[in-house]
Amino acid sequence: MDANSIAWKVAEKAYEEGATFVLTNAPIAMRMGEINKLAEKTKSEIIPADATNVDELTNLFTKSQEVLGGKIDFVLHSIGMSVNIRKKIPYTESNYDYFMKGIDVSAMSFHKMLAVARKLDAINEWGSVVALTYMAAQRTYPFYTDMADIKAMLESIARSFGYHYGVEKKVRINTVSQSPTKTTAGTGIKGFGDFFDYANSIAPLGNATAEDCANYCVTLFSDLTRMVTMQNLFHDGGYSTTGVSNEVMQKLGVTE
Repeated sequence: MDANSIAWKVAEKAYEEGATFVLTNAPIAMRMGEINKLAEKTKSEIIPADATNVDELTNLFTKSQEVLGGKIDFVLHSIGMSVNIRKKIPYTESNYDYFMKGIDVSAMSFHKMLAVARKLDAINEWGSVVALTYMAAQRTYPFYTDMADIKAMLESIARSFGYHYGVEKKVRINTVSQSPTKTTAGTGIKGFGDFFDYANSIAPLGNATAEDCANYCVTLFSDLTRMVTMQNLFHDGGYSTTGVSNEVMQKLGVTE
């Protein structure tokens, strides 16, 4: 996580709106030191945790409640990692050990996080949980390889767990499907720059920025959206429902 990350922007925006929260990241990522700058800016405590480790998640939620002085109102899951993509392995030749690692880090961690929170009764009634996703879970983007399948699983967990947590504790669980965004993770994907421009040309409002996404996430944390749950919410300037734009047609040389 760094200053370009959506999670970073969400923390800044939540702080601006008066929220108090804790920050977390994998212990290995903590060595980079970037999160310390965010903690200082938002006056937040950092509790390291490996999101794939149930014991560490249990410690995270337990200590968070101690720091905050009570139960939690909102949680953001912003974790995505594909070794297959990092190593530029084609989807049809996926390394299955890498694939399983991606599932554990990027999707199963969401289920583990929710399961731990539920077991500890750590989230307030009408609390909100948001996870970040991408439209490749519904449509095929060849360059997104195994992360497309992983994001589909993430979205399914939001729906399935959202039902049970909603019935029991009125906790809301949603995913936000964001535009291509110029984050460190996004720009590491092959062909990202060209696709960013393409999506920007399709979307009537253009691509949503990380700051825009942060604003949207904060509305989902708030009581203003208390009846919204189990939804995959597209935050992409209209890209997801636009077939083609005049701008793209013109670039292809198609004129009236």
